[in-house]
Amino acid sequence: MCYSVARRKHEIGIRMALGAQRRDVLQMAVGAGVRMAACGMAAGLAGGLLLTRVLGTFLYGVKTTDRITFCLACAILVAAALLASYLPARRAAAVHPMAALRRE
Repeated sequence: MCYSVARRKHEIGIRMALGAQRRDVLQMAVGAGVRMAACGMAAGLAGGLLLTRVLGTFLYGVKTTDRITFCLACAILVAAALLASYLPARRAAAVHPMAALRRE
């Protein structure tokens, strides 16, 4: 996400010069990160549920469709995605629009 936001710094500068607020820039970057995490989470959950029979041979004393485990993994993924997208977005939103436009 840091690389993605850094590549879009020129675009962010133009948006801010045209009147976008800091909140809009944060929402745009964090939203992109959360959408990517949601796609990965959906694919991971589908793959995990499809492979429960194979995974069941490796687990002892835990159901293969343990809801707590799946929910905890999803919560950790969402928290990591929020953090990984919020920090670069905050840094990009703090840049003055003219400084972002001048660098390119």
